[in-house]
Amino acid sequence: MASVNKVIIVGNLGRDPEIRYMPSGDAIANIAVATSYRSKDRNTGEQKELTEWHRISFFGRLAEIVGQYLKKGSSVYVEGRLQTRKYTDKDGVEKYATDIIAEQMQMLGGRQGMGGDAGMGGDDMGGYDAPPSRPAPRPQAAPAPAPAPRPAARPAPNFSDMDDDIPF
Repeated sequence: MASVNKVIIVGNLGRDPEIRYMPSGDAIANIAVATSYRSKDRNTGEQKELTEWHRISFFGRLAEIVGQYLKKGSSVYVEGRLQTRKYTDKDGVEKYATDIIAEQMQMLGGRQGMGGDAGMGGDDMGGYDAPPSRPAPRPQAAPAPAPAPRPAARPAPNFSDMDDDIPF
């Protein structure tokens, strides 16, 4: 049987990213993202909001981008997979934690605090699953050919002669 392990999170960072480097030089970034759920209490009719926190880990170039561009309060879209790990706390109690291992990330919202164009292109959102690069200057090309003429408009279909025996 086929299975899917896919998570999509859209939320805000609760603190600045934590960046570490492995002995190989590869970057690891960890963030905490808050998501909210709003519902109405059935008994009182009062609006309630529940906040859930998610631990997300990034690796390699994506981790470097997170460390460079994200900060506390940043809005972010993340796609990834769930991974549960077992660990022993300081009191010797075995515990489990479920983290999101990020595979794609897109920064949402404006570019406040980034200064200049920050290598982000012309829009105010950046999506990453591969290293960013600046476009190379384009060589001068020949002028584009004139657009082809549009075909003549067809008359609207006449539905009055259709049967009414359509089963839906």
